[in-house]
Amino acid sequence: MQDPTLPATGSTAGILQRPYLWVTVGTCALVFLAAFESLAVTTIMPLVSRELDGAGLYALAFAGPLATGVIGNVAAGNWSDRRGPAMPLYASVALFVAGLLIAGTAVSMPVLVAGRLVQGLGGGALTVALYVLVARIFPGVLHPKIFAAFSAAWVIPSLVGPFAAGVVAQVFSWHWVFLGVVGLVIPALLMIAPVLKGMGRPATTGDTGTERVPPWAVGRLGWAALAAVAVLGLNLSAEVRVEGFPAATAVLAMAAVGVALVAVRPLVPRGTLLARPGLPSVILARGLASASFFGAEVYLPYLLIELYAFPPTFAGLTLTGGALAWAGAAAVQGRLGARLPHPAAVRIGAFMVLGAVLLALATAALHWPAAIAIAGWVFAGGGMGLLYPRLSVMTLALSTKDNEGFNSSAMSISDSLGGALALATTGIVFAAFTTTASSFAGVFTFAAVIGAAATFVAPRVAPRAG
Repeated sequence: MQDPTLPATGSTAGILQRPYLWVTVGTCALVFLAAFESLAVTTIMPLVSRELDGAGLYALAFAGPLATGVIGNVAAGNWSDRRGPAMPLYASVALFVAGLLIAGTAVSMPVLVAGRLVQGLGGGALTVALYVLVARIFPGVLHPKIFAAFSAAWVIPSLVGPFAAGVVAQVFSWHWVFLGVVGLVIPALLMIAPVLKGMGRPATTGDTGTERVPPWAVGRLGWAALAAVAVLGLNLSAEVRVEGFPAATAVLAMAAVGVALVAVRPLVPRGTLLARPGLPSVILARGLASASFFGAEVYLPYLLIELYAFPPTFAGLTLTGGALAWAGAAAVQGRLGARLPHPAAVRIGAFMVLGAVLLALATAALHWPAAIAIAGWVFAGGGMGLLYPRLSVMTLALSTKDNEGFNSSAMSISDSLGGALALATTGIVFAAFTTTASSFAGVFTFAAVIGAAATFVAPRVAPRAG
C-alpha cells in the first residue's frame, strides 16, 4: 500500500512539478553543495597548507575524505535497508556539517584533516541516503530525469566553485569556504523534511507473517574500514623509500590494491569483480568509468601547462568543456528516456571516454596539437553524462526494497574506490618515468587500459534473459 505521506507512485508529474518540486530542489541542492565543497577545497588547499604549515598532510586532506566516505556508504546503505532513508539522511547531513565546522575553525593542519575525515564520512553516507530517497519517492519513469539533475548539480560547481572559493578566500578568509556552506545545507535539508516525516522502512514480512528487518552488517563495516585503510596506504606508498630496496613503493602499492580488492568483495553484489551480467557489471562499470575518466582528467591541465606552456587559467578551461558536455549529455539522456536503452547508453558512453583518453595519450606521446586533447575531452564529458545517470537508474531498477540501500552503497563505493585507486596509481606511474612527456604518456596509457576494461564490461550490464 502506498504511504499516504509520499507522492503517488503513479504520478506522471515532472520532477519540477508538484508533488516533486521541493524534493527535487532540496536533493539537488545537497548534491550541489557537496560537489561545490569538494571543488572549492581543491582551490584553497595550497593556501591552507601554507598558512597552517601542513605540506606533509596535503595529500591526506584529499585522500582521507574518499577513504572515510566508503565507511559512510556502507553504514548509510545498511541503515536505509533497516529503517528507511530518513534517519540516515539526517545523520549524514549532521556529520557533513560537523566536518565543515571542524575544518572551518581549524588552527592546525591535523585538526583540518580531522574535519575533512568527518566531512567525508557524512558525504559518503549522504550520497547513498539520497539514492534510496529517490527510489522511495520518484516513480521509475522519472529516475533518468532526477539523476540527470544530480549530474548537472555535480557539474555546475566545476564552473563556479574554484572561482567563488578563490574570491571568498581572498576577500574574507579560507575558513569561510567551509563555514559558509553550513548556512546553505540547512535550508536544503528543510526542503526535504516534509516528505521524510513518517518515511520508515516499508514493512516486509517473513514466512511467519512478522516484520523482517535486516540485521546490522557489522562485518561489512569492518571490510569498509579495511578498504579505507588500503586507499590511504596506496596514497602514502609513494612516499615510502627503503634503502637498498628500490621496488618498495611498487610492492606496497600492489599490496594496498590487493587489500582493497579483497575488502571490497563483501561490499558489492556477488560476481561484481568477475563482471557477471546484470547488476554486478552495472556496479563494476561505474567504478571503471570513474577510474578512467578521473585518472586522466587530473593530468590533462598539467599536460597543457608543462608541455604546451598554457597559463593555468586557460588550462583549467579544458575541464570546463568536459563539464558542460557532461551536463548536456545527462540532460539529453534524461529527455530520451526509454528511446535510448540503458545498455546502449552505457556502451556509447564507455567508448566515448576511452576515445578521449586515447586522444590525450596520442597528444602526449606524439606531440600532437593541444587542441586535439582539448576537443577530445568534450567527448569524455559527454560519455560520462550518458552512462553515469543510466547506471544509477539501472542500479535502482535491479534492486528490491530490501537491498536498495546495499546496492546504492555498492555503486557509491565503486565510484569512490575506482577514482581513489586510479588517482593514487597514476601518481606512482607518473613518478616512475624519467622524462615529463613519457610520464604523461604512462598516465594516459594506464587510464586507457581501465577505459578499455569499461568498454568490455559495458555490454554485460544487461541482465540475462530469463
